[in-house]
Amino acid sequence: MNEYLHVVHDGPAEAPPLLLIHGSGATGGSWSELVPALAGHHHVIRLDLPGCGRSTPPPSFAVPAQARRVARLLDELGTGPAVVAAHSSGGYVATALAEQRPDLVSSLALISTGPRMSALLPQPLILRLLLAPPFGPLLWRRRSDAVIRRGIGATMARAVDVPDDMVTELRGTTYRAFRQVLRHNGAYVGERSVPDRLAKLDVPVLVVFGAADPRWDPASAHDYEAVARVEFLPGVGHVPLVEEPAKTGQLLLAFAATRL
Repeated sequence: MNEYLHVVHDGPAEAPPLLLIHGSGATGGSWSELVPALAGHHHVIRLDLPGCGRSTPPPSFAVPAQARRVARLLDELGTGPAVVAAHSSGGYVATALAEQRPDLVSSLALISTGPRMSALLPQPLILRLLLAPPFGPLLWRRRSDAVIRRGIGATMARAVDVPDDMVTELRGTTYRAFRQVLRHNGAYVGERSVPDRLAKLDVPVLVVFGAADPRWDPASAHDYEAVARVEFLPGVGHVPLVEEPAKTGQLLLAFAATRL
């Protein structure tokens, strides 16, 4: 089976490339609030990771395998080294990409990326119901737009309107794909923490963390301080892309500008 990746391009093709990688179960649509500002300065490349949104399921959901598929995409596009920004567990794919193909990554920006499994906080009830058997598979198939919004909202620090396209595109991710992604993400970061992996790379890193993240212990962001510049967003939860898009975009643009 041919593996298809759904990709969206914004901004001038000749501008410096900026690759955006979404988190578990999400899609490239999760970046929609930031894209207008980013596309004024960059060739913005958004993709749905294998098995998510409109991309086909891969032979393997293992993080290194997903990174290899992203590397093939960048090779096909011929962009050269890109600034790679990733949200949540997308940061694991971005880190694996830098491990495998440092020639394709000029710098890394990790947003709400948990550094180690021990930093994971107890999850909200709605997420536990949606993700765990025996109710998960049934509820996942029957989930309404309202339930999807509640699930996303449970990871935020305050009530924020969730973009319609983010909700619509999430419907393309199956329960099996989501569970596989979570399992392999846990295996990747369980094998070696993200800060330990970054310490072995020669790549500039920005880490952005919501100071009120209910998914990962915000204090765990300090784990990155030896290998990255760390920025905290007060009053923001796990999804700065939606909760604080203006500030998040400013941080990304300023960081990317120092690497041009």
